[in-house]
Amino acid sequence: MKLKLPEGDFKAYLFDCDGTIADSMPLHYVAWSSVLSEWGCDFSEELFYEWGGRPVVEIISALNHRDGLAMPVEVIQKRKEELFYSNLPKMQPIPEVVEHIHARHGEIPFAVVSGSTHESVRASLNTLNLLDRFETLVCAGDYQRGKPHPEPFLLAAERLGVAPEHCLVFEDAQLGIDAATAAGMASVKVAAPWERR
Repeated sequence: MKLKLPEGDFKAYLFDCDGTIADSMPLHYVAWSSVLSEWGCDFSEELFYEWGGRPVVEIISALNHRDGLAMPVEVIQKRKEELFYSNLPKMQPIPEVVEHIHARHGEIPFAVVSGSTHESVRASLNTLNLLDRFETLVCAGDYQRGKPHPEPFLLAAERLGVAPEHCLVFEDAQLGIDAATAAGMASVKVAAPWERR
């Protein structure tokens, strides 16, 4: 499935990682389900995708609040990441996005803008042999307000030295599309796994 890019003279590409470059969302969901089931916490696949782009800490806090639970955030985060890493060898790239990375690499700068940790993003990009394509990674811990706030994308544009209106964002989650729009950037929506089948 080809990605149709909006019209424009873009001087930088900003990519979400999970579900955009890496077809990692199903692997993340398996890790989440496994960890949360140990605490009797139900996390539907529908809600998981709806919350795509939110930092792990935020997700655990929201589930604790929703279910009246007291899951220890750091313990859950660590366990979830460990399970995700154990499945990394199964990860595949999203071809229609990687095609654009290969096509424009060396012509314009790229950044990854993610709600995941630096460690998680580096692990995914290393698995796909793409880490060296990106000038900067903007991840959880680099910004105060995550998507749908524009801060993560604006920080990436600033690091690349490119005005927001000259950046094109690749995103799979609505939160990310909203953040790009709020940052004054054009965006292209990457289809979810079930839409690409």
